Amino acid sequence: MPENKKNLRVVFMGTPEFSATILTALIDDGYGIVGVFTQSDKKVGRKQILEKSPVRIVAEKNGIPVFTPAKLHAEAVEELRSLKPDLIILVAYGKILPQAVLDLPRLGAINIHPSLLPKFRGPSPIQNALLAGEKITGTTIMLMDAGIDTGDILRQKEIAINPDETYVELAEKLSGFSAELLLETLDGFLAGKIVPQKQDGTSASYCKLIKKTDGQIDWEDTAKNIYNKYRAFAAWPGIFTSWNADGQAKRIQLKKITLIGDDPADRRQPGEIFRQDNSIHVRTADGAIGLAEIQLEGKPAVKAVDFINGYKNFIGSKLN
Repeated sequence: MPENKKNLRVVFMGTPEFSATILTALIDDGYGIVGVFTQSDKKVGRKQILEKSPVRIVAEKNGIPVFTPAKLHAEAVEELRSLKPDLIILVAYGKILPQAVLDLPRLGAINIHPSLLPKFRGPSPIQNALLAGEKITGTTIMLMDAGIDTGDILRQKEIAINPDETYVELAEKLSGFSAELLLETLDGFLAGKIVPQKQDGTSASYCKLIKKTDGQIDWEDTAKNIYNKYRAFAAWPGIFTSWNADGQAKRIQLKKITLIGDDPADRRQPGEIFRQDNSIHVRTADGAIGLAEIQLEGKPAVKAVDFINGYKNFIGSKLN
């Protein structure tokens, strides 16, 4: 017998803005969210101000109970059990669900993963699609099991990646796209019209958790790879290099760059800075990228063309 979504007891698990968009869509569509599990408040910025997760903000706005366990140990499982969930919906929660949690809801647990599984299983699928220079990505709605993104697929849909799209832009596009796909999928799932499909594990690929050090640029890399790194890490950690400023190595954050392609002067070395057509470029392994906006350690971000007014020796020097 088909399930009535208004009578369902749904527990939502998620943390970032991407998840908050989907939680809002579920609430607006009439799903009964009886509890929200999210990451605890984080200290942000130089003043280390405590900030609520976007999901918590949405939940509190709608009067939904919020739970922020540090780990899903026995106490947290009992809290979840007390909610008597029919269904768990998880989107970028940031924690792996133990089997004890997966066994609780009678309809199972559903995960929304922003990649075309089994491609890019793991915690950073959007960044890894950009790093790989993919032209197509998508969203997978799947039933969860004890593995990492290995559950049976309920539905999957593609979406194009624009050539200059950054993580921020692609994540925003995918959040709305994923919310629509989830609502369509739930309609079919609750009506018993969707047959879950096994994943082909032999074609699986995995992505790792992004670290701050991943933003370091290797100027021996190609211009395209450096540009894709900029796109992937636009939100965090950004991309950076170092420059010998007044005899001291200082970090330079590249806030905005462009893909130039070929460097007409092959004699230049990777990392060498040069000026061309009133723009500031950096030589790479096979061409160049353009510096539009940069930030020297301890200084505000400025346009690269303005930066050289205060640092005349920047042109002709080398980034490391």
